[in-house]
Amino acid sequence: MPLYEYQCRDCTTRFETLVTAERRPACPKCHGRDLERQLSVFATAVKSGSSSSSTLPSMPGACGMCGDPRGPGSCN
Repeated sequence: MPLYEYQCRDCTTRFETLVTAERRPACPKCHGRDLERQLSVFATAVKSGSSSSSTLPSMPGACGMCGDPRGPGSCN
């Protein structure tokens, strides 16, 4: 089952949910179905050897310094 990220066009809430053929996703806050699928962080590739200093955004809940998905202070 694929995990997709969405943003509700009605209330702008961002969320992720498992999607199946039997279940159409709905916003957990307003239950709206006018959703825009977002590009997942995991679907974004970083070009190796690039001279750019851009990196992937840190995961939600991470300390923001290294982006360790285990959460704040995990990299210490």
